[in-house]
Amino acid sequence: MPNLPGQYTDRATVTFGSLYALCMVQCGMRDLRVANLLGATALAVTDLVAELPGAATGLSVRRSAALVTLSASPDISVSELGRRVGLTQSATVRLVDTLEGDGLVARSRDRFNPKSVTVAVTATGEAMAGQVLRERTVGLADVVDSLDPVDQRILGPLLSKLLFRLYQQRGRAQHMCRLCDRNACNTAAEVCPVGEAERRSQDLAAHGDPA
Repeated sequence: MPNLPGQYTDRATVTFGSLYALCMVQCGMRDLRVANLLGATALAVTDLVAELPGAATGLSVRRSAALVTLSASPDISVSELGRRVGLTQSATVRLVDTLEGDGLVARSRDRFNPKSVTVAVTATGEAMAGQVLRERTVGLADVVDSLDPVDQRILGPLLSKLLFRLYQQRGRAQHMCRLCDRNACNTAAEVCPVGEAERRSQDLAAHGDPA
């Protein structure tokens, strides 16, 4: 720890947070500012992703996420849909009721387990999911376009590292990617960093650390 000015040496009057912040500044470390900028960026992007598709489609974020999820993974159970969009069972049932009433999804019996009910998007729901993703892409692309091509190439791997870390902290890859354009993320040259983090976690759980 660096030598602190006299007014900061009385630990009874200094909170741990302010002491830590002072240490970071005196040590010349920038992680606090970067972390704060990341938080502001994340919140602004979250608002953007929520507002643009909603303004174009009239759908809430939850409904948009449900349609995008079902478009990527048709015929999943109501319970699984709830896990992926982050809702309780009862809230998911109400969500599906609303979407079904609007003609965007349809329930059916699981052909392998007649006691289980699955949900899939209708043709109208598929079109709506596509519109949600297009509006989302337009908004995000406008933000990314503020960077030149070199900066964009640098940003991509950095975002992948952050997503990998976020999966380690939170898990639930499907929930993290509930509003993702899967085709944009998985290409011939790149794979989804969240999916890769999940695969590594599963391999580690199954086989242990090779080291």
